[in-house]
Amino acid sequence: MTIARVWHGFTTAGNAAAYERLLQTKILPSIEREHGHKVQLLVRDLPDQGEVEFVTTCYFDDLEQIKKFAGEDYERCVVPDKARALLKRFDERSRHYELKRSGP
Repeated sequence: MTIARVWHGFTTAGNAAAYERLLQTKILPSIEREHGHKVQLLVRDLPDQGEVEFVTTCYFDDLEQIKKFAGEDYERCVVPDKARALLKRFDERSRHYELKRSGP
């Protein structure tokens, strides 16, 4: 079974490039290295709100892997201090879904 862990974070337009750089060069590669699964990053500009939305989906084999990553309260978000400094707001809890189908 594969479990997808989905999380949303929002930056100001001015912090978006720095936050994406931090994600792409430090945070996401670290998750991939330590847990051996891919991480997807989606980005959406919300100009009417002056924000940029970031959605990460991390894939894990089971709940135990997620607990190794996030702790016993596995729905709690994991946001390093450097990332928190760039975020305007974010989900305090991650959502988890069982992956039923993935493309080729």
